[in-house]
Amino acid sequence: MNQFILALDQGTTSSRAIIFDRQGTVVALAQKEFKQYYPKPGWVEHDPEEIWRTQYEVAREAIQKAGLTAQQIAAIGITNQRETTVVWDKSTGKPIFNAIVWQDRRTSAYCDQLKKEGHGPTIQEKTGLVIDAYFSGTKIRWILDQVEGARKLANEGKLAFGTIDSWLIWNLTKGASHVTDVTNASRTLLYNIRKLQWDEELSALLEVPSTILPQVKSSSELYAHTAEGLFDAKIPIAGIAGDQQAALFGQMCTQPGMIKNTYGTGSFVVLNTGDTPITSKNNLLSTIAWQVNGKTQYALEGSIFIAGAIVQWLRDGLGIIKSSAEVEKLALSVEDNGGVYVVPALTGLGAPHWDQYARGVIIGITRGTTAGHIARAAVESIAYQALDVLRAMQAEAGITFKELRVDGGASANDMLMQFQSDLLHIPVVRPKIMETTALGAAYLAGLAVGYWESVEELESQWAMEKTFSPNRDADTDTFIKYWDKAVEKSKNWIEE
Repeated sequence: MNQFILALDQGTTSSRAIIFDRQGTVVALAQKEFKQYYPKPGWVEHDPEEIWRTQYEVAREAIQKAGLTAQQIAAIGITNQRETTVVWDKSTGKPIFNAIVWQDRRTSAYCDQLKKEGHGPTIQEKTGLVIDAYFSGTKIRWILDQVEGARKLANEGKLAFGTIDSWLIWNLTKGASHVTDVTNASRTLLYNIRKLQWDEELSALLEVPSTILPQVKSSSELYAHTAEGLFDAKIPIAGIAGDQQAALFGQMCTQPGMIKNTYGTGSFVVLNTGDTPITSKNNLLSTIAWQVNGKTQYALEGSIFIAGAIVQWLRDGLGIIKSSAEVEKLALSVEDNGGVYVVPALTGLGAPHWDQYARGVIIGITRGTTAGHIARAAVESIAYQALDVLRAMQAEAGITFKELRVDGGASANDMLMQFQSDLLHIPVVRPKIMETTALGAAYLAGLAVGYWESVEELESQWAMEKTFSPNRDADTDTFIKYWDKAVEKSKNWIEE
């Protein structure tokens, strides 16, 4: 029987399911968007039930589109928006609150308090992370404190916490499995990435009872099978990785020094650092890349909160484009940015600045500024933010990067990719298969069940679609000088 791998790619704005064959080619794809909730400025929520429902529906739809039966699915791999936090009742399986999304800033004041109390160095040493509202730990604490009776139930062991991977597996197994993998665990502020275990000291500090935490597994192993009745056969669930780690694996950045950037809602630059975590001095995150066959690999990551989301804002907020695809055409309607810079700090600045009080800035506007200039500056801002992270990584790792492998929606924008190459002075390489996040999850699942024999076999499948080489004539030094100036203007805009 011809076999395939099903990847569940649960993202920030949509749930997707993609079926891959042995060559890593997309056989079928299904996608559903779901609602975003913004109850207060800086707050972002999702309905966990809607996430599960849309993810289950697209999984069934993809299998149907491909004309397959569940028996032909060798395994399911899961990749997910990472720090988004769900707490649910173990007996009913119902969430006790909406999912608090990774972009959410409601715990900023508490994070400030933790920093003032001097917990930063300990947390960084143990978790590889900086103290920020981005991560799950402070979100869990908020839910337990704000939902009536939640803390009591948690202390009695009646609640479960999970990032989205755990929530999906709980539902796929009808409550039989409460698990996560090392990559997702490493984004909670509660997991010791050196000892590879939940850290009791951090659980006590953040007031998160260890009874609600999932069991941590490797990124590639047989975790469970789907429950009876969900599909026409039970399917092995065998791969899990947070979206950025999955993309790193899908891009086959398997050797130390290899680097990729995913241009999605946010933008995430990830560098493979091998088998030891680097404690960053430049505000980067040290994180687990994956754990396969008992071997743990680490990565340095620069998380940029707003990348493709700035284009969505041009569409939904400003209304200067009707669809995201129009932005390249509008940006190319002008020769350059006309001296306009957009700093898209709509939810604060991520790496390497980590300023939760920064806000978005459009600067350099003159009487001659047009919608084209603002669109161009918005697109260019995505590349400038990646430059900031790569500069920090270069200083940290002390290596010269040979190339940047790219993926994600905005990497289809040739103008942006060329500008990125010009800024970095290195080739930017776009792969043939752009679905690298889902592909990484599929690879991890396939390795676990023997669908693919080895990582080496997967490396031989990676293929380039286009390379963008730097234009040496571009006056990037002047551009960068003004970008740096604009970023300074956006910092610490609102004061608590």
